[in-house]
Amino acid sequence: MSGFIQVRISGFGGQGVVLAGVLLGEAGVIDGRQVAGSNSYGAQARGSGCKSEIVFSEGLIDFPHLTTTDILIAMSQGAYDLNWRDVKEKFGLILYDRNLVTPKEALGLKQVGFPATELALKKLRNKQMANLILLGVLVEMTRVVSSKAIRKAIALHVNERLRPLNLKALRIGMALGRQTHG
Repeated sequence: MSGFIQVRISGFGGQGVVLAGVLLGEAGVIDGRQVAGSNSYGAQARGSGCKSEIVFSEGLIDFPHLTTTDILIAMSQGAYDLNWRDVKEKFGLILYDRNLVTPKEALGLKQVGFPATELALKKLRNKQMANLILLGVLVEMTRVVSSKAIRKAIALHVNERLRPLNLKALRIGMALGRQTHG
């Protein structure tokens, strides 16, 4: 993917939404793109709504916040319900956690669900890895950043002790993305 891309990752506190946004933004920088990002979360942090927004551009970014959403990752029903209207009609993409989100039908958007939390529990014994699984899906399906850059971002921002688990989650997501995309 190239040009100007606006991504929103949303869910609730404790799902790793902010970390996913930091990793995605860092990967964009590593790939040589211009990147702007922001995040927000409710007053309760864990359990309340949160989002991470990343803007990618080949040129200068004059407004660092999303004006519309090209790609939405929804990790909870509340996040989906709050954000689906912001996704670009006809050309937008919504990736969601299939076991936590029931999408609206006939929106005129591409919507693809993945069992991210279920796989994180089954294969990694850690539901907090669902964020990296969905990030892997995003990278593989959209090429918004390179797989090399996202792995390097994990190496830069994730504690060494947790890196292997994060990389494994990323690989699971990338395999899902290949199955869906290819």
